[in-house]
Amino acid sequence: MNVRHRTTGFSNRLFAEQALSRSAGAPLIGGNAVELLIDARAHFDAWLAAIASARRHVFLENYIVRDDAIGHAFLDALVERAKAGVFVAVIADWAGCLGQSRSSFWNPLRHAGGQVRIYNPPKFGSSFGWVSRDHRKVLVVDGDVGFLSGVCVSEKWLGDPRRDVPPWRDTGVMLRGPAVAEIEHAFTDSWRETGDPIPEDERLSPLVSLADAGDVSLRVIATHPSTAGMYRLDQMVAAMATQTLWLTDAYFVGVAPYVQALSAAARDGVDVRLLVPGSSDIPVVASMSRSGYRPLLKAGIRVFEWNGSMLHAKTAVADGRWARVGSSNLNIASWLSNREIDVAIEDAGFASQLAAQYEKDLENATEILLRGRHPRSGKEHLRSRSPRPPRPRNAGGSSGRAAAGALRIANTVGAAITQHRVLGETETGSILAGAATALGLTLVAILWPAVIAWPLAFFGAWFTVNLAVNWWTLRKQRRHRAVDSGEASPSE
Repeated sequence: MNVRHRTTGFSNRLFAEQALSRSAGAPLIGGNAVELLIDARAHFDAWLAAIASARRHVFLENYIVRDDAIGHAFLDALVERAKAGVFVAVIADWAGCLGQSRSSFWNPLRHAGGQVRIYNPPKFGSSFGWVSRDHRKVLVVDGDVGFLSGVCVSEKWLGDPRRDVPPWRDTGVMLRGPAVAEIEHAFTDSWRETGDPIPEDERLSPLVSLADAGDVSLRVIATHPSTAGMYRLDQMVAAMATQTLWLTDAYFVGVAPYVQALSAAARDGVDVRLLVPGSSDIPVVASMSRSGYRPLLKAGIRVFEWNGSMLHAKTAVADGRWARVGSSNLNIASWLSNREIDVAIEDAGFASQLAAQYEKDLENATEILLRGRHPRSGKEHLRSRSPRPPRPRNAGGSSGRAAAGALRIANTVGAAITQHRVLGETETGSILAGAATALGLTLVAILWPAVIAWPLAFFGAWFTVNLAVNWWTLRKQRRHRAVDSGEASPSE
């Protein structure tokens, strides 16, 4: 009986491991050492120290590199290493750096011998190609140490003490061991996507497994558009969790299948929690997140809003033995459109660290509850468990909006007057906002038709040129194939 029980348990573990590997498209890699990094200062210190120690090569891939004090600190460190003969390669995202830094920002590194590429700038022949972004935050040095995170290279992550703005809350990891080779593979794949492959160079370590550095097993999930490996893994973990599933996400916009998976887990007795920003650098995403609270709460999922300046972490911890950290948000853009990279760690020690950090974060968060049915509508309202403390002012952000400040003021005033924060019918609010927007566009079209006509003309011209370029490219390819197959002559 005991032998059968042990055999069954072993088979179940193999089944679970196989299911996770197939879902993520990433094998389980043992022999790694993992260090948890909390907030930007710890990240920047560790990253700059690693770059300073580089002897062979540095690979940096980040969504935002901003032209500010932090951006220049990294630029100077990379230039110094390039002048010392280190192979330096950088990938920055075009949309992420738009308004943050220009291509000329990298000229000192180019002149020092480093190589810089900008991911996916708008180009003719690809009408919607610009939608896909490189949202990864990766640093690898000498093939020996690798970093994955949600932190961008920008001083905004450090807050602004002069204006009483605390640092952004973010999470990442430092890795040593065989998994570092997988991060390098992910970088070289991104590099190949932006142009020629990484050249043959003696300064580049062979991309093979390294010697064991610890006893942690993990998966490196490097996704790119249309692969959905992280989405499948998130769904699988929601289905497999038996005790706890604690999620932190910066831009949560739950799609129906994932919300249903979380709801099913909660109804099955799993302690499911979701921690999201209380005020976001992208207010429209925060509004979309709030519009989805009600089905989560009704299923028994506990929802918390961070009280600080900005919660930018993307983490998950389940059953005290599985954890995820990286760049992927719980939304369609991350799951299906972007290049993302995360690490899924199967280790009780690391999971307990992340769970402890999660509980610490909840001390600075406000829980959202169902209040009860409204006497007129008959629907439940939402409220916070306790008055929300005043939010930091001038939090800023990579996509900051004035609406974020108005939202914080409204939350604070509401808490002071009523001793709880009540959210109205968020679905109704979204419909009303849509109606107001449509009315505004209608009035603009009637009163100032050129304001509508010129953007439509621009987009019409853009699609016309792109479709023409696509047609010409396909025609050339078809003619070349015909020539190669002997079906036509070059003069045709």
